[in-house]
Amino acid sequence: MKNIFQAETANEIIGRIEKLSPNTQALWGKMSVSQMLAHCNVTYEMVYDNIHKAPNFFVKLMLKLFVKNKVVSEKMYQKNGPTAPAFIIKDEKDFEKEKTRLIDYIKKTQILGEQAFDGKESLSFGKLSGQEWNNMFYKHLEHHLSQFGV
Repeated sequence: MKNIFQAETANEIIGRIEKLSPNTQALWGKMSVSQMLAHCNVTYEMVYDNIHKAPNFFVKLMLKLFVKNKVVSEKMYQKNGPTAPAFIIKDEKDFEKEKTRLIDYIKKTQILGEQAFDGKESLSFGKLSGQEWNNMFYKHLEHHLSQFGV
């Protein structure tokens, strides 16, 4: 799996995001391109912004037992998989705003580097290794950029 903490990979992902337009259509799924960008931003909001409520003990335990490995492993997501409630974007979003936010989050993450994430607490899964953070960041972006054909 590519490493989102490396400039080459981060720049490749940003280049793919730059190919999107407000009219880009999904190859599968229900989200518009602006909703997809907002959806991808949620991952980074959970890391950098204090706007999402942490799950309670029981929910966090269930997430660690049944969801964590699917999210942090190297196995790619399948099309039309389930989405956690915090990641469901129902309203239409501003394409340029969401695109800029996502690119800024990717740049910030790459600059901070893998060492800043090694052992960092995830809102949903507890402490993750740098590799687990990479897998979570990279494969989520890969999945959705592929969904929109870039």
